[in-house]
Amino acid sequence: MPISRALQTYSLADLDHVKVLGRTTGSLTPLTLFWTASGIELNVDGSELWIEVEADYGQYEPWIAMLNNGALVSRQMLTAGRQWLCVFRGMNPDNVKHVRIVKELQAMSGDPDCLLQIHGVKCDGAFFPVEERPLKIEFIGDSITSGEGAVGAKAESDWIPMWFSAVHSYPEMTANELNAEYRVISQSGWGVLTSWDNNPNANIPDGYEKVCGLLSGTRNQALGALDAYDFTLWQPDVVIVNLGTNDAGAFHNPAWIDPVTGEAYKQRLHEDGTYCEEDLGKFVAAAERFLVKLRACNQHAHIVWAYGMIGIPLMPAIYRAVDRYQQKTGDRRVSVFQLPNTTAETVGARNHPGTLAHQKAASELADYIRTILGV
Repeated sequence: MPISRALQTYSLADLDHVKVLGRTTGSLTPLTLFWTASGIELNVDGSELWIEVEADYGQYEPWIAMLNNGALVSRQMLTAGRQWLCVFRGMNPDNVKHVRIVKELQAMSGDPDCLLQIHGVKCDGAFFPVEERPLKIEFIGDSITSGEGAVGAKAESDWIPMWFSAVHSYPEMTANELNAEYRVISQSGWGVLTSWDNNPNANIPDGYEKVCGLLSGTRNQALGALDAYDFTLWQPDVVIVNLGTNDAGAFHNPAWIDPVTGEAYKQRLHEDGTYCEEDLGKFVAAAERFLVKLRACNQHAHIVWAYGMIGIPLMPAIYRAVDRYQQKTGDRRVSVFQLPNTTAETVGARNHPGTLAHQKAASELADYIRTILGV
């Protein structure tokens, strides 16, 4: 029988070997996880490992996933407060375990009280370096990229954190196929120009240059969510943009009325159901501007506008935006890729792509990325 060792407690800042996942402020005292799929990665031996987390929320509670040697072993809701969670216990102390702790829930723009932090760990083993992956990918999107509906029964319709999952979504699966480190910038209902309900403030590009620009509230501001992000710290090889689904929905939804100014915003349809060219042009212009911003922030990345999974009504407009951008800049490291549509067999909760849909999308997207990178 191996001799058991006493558990030792460490703050994250005390660890020589801890890899931070996702876009953060860089602070480890504690580490605040803003985005879905953010977290930590460890290589550790010993028989037992715990992490100390702190959670809070007004309406939408954070969820967390734990992976051991690449396998999902725990997925759970976190209650408000500071607590210790067991990652593993009773394992062979001589084996090094590769552990990932991942935030399952997207950044919640609708709940400024939503919080997830990691303070430290305790274990009876030692920590070892985490190998750098050969590829870095950033995924930008909406509810699809946030993994909304990737778990849960098809009958589920409640908009709650339980049905969001980073580890069951196509960014995780694509990264696994390519042995890549990845990050996610995403928000349900948001688009390039407006949200699904025509709100022009709910767009991803405006906050892209912040650490987590879609959050609000004094605590998020104090934690650095609205600080300018230093893009030199992590430069992706590939940027995947899956936006446009909510912009398309805006054409079919009522106008959004600004509660302050009373001004109405609406993407319009003609009487025959076709898009109003003036409004469609606004989407094209917004997509083109976002490509300019993405290139300025990610100077060497291949940018792929990967659209689909819930229809492709704005695909011609996306092609138009990419073509205009290329003609003006001469940048040929930008392309469009059509993701496979979700079917009755692959749909998940809330009429969103289920795990099978994410798997198919990841497989095809990974093949495309191999092609453009020549790997």
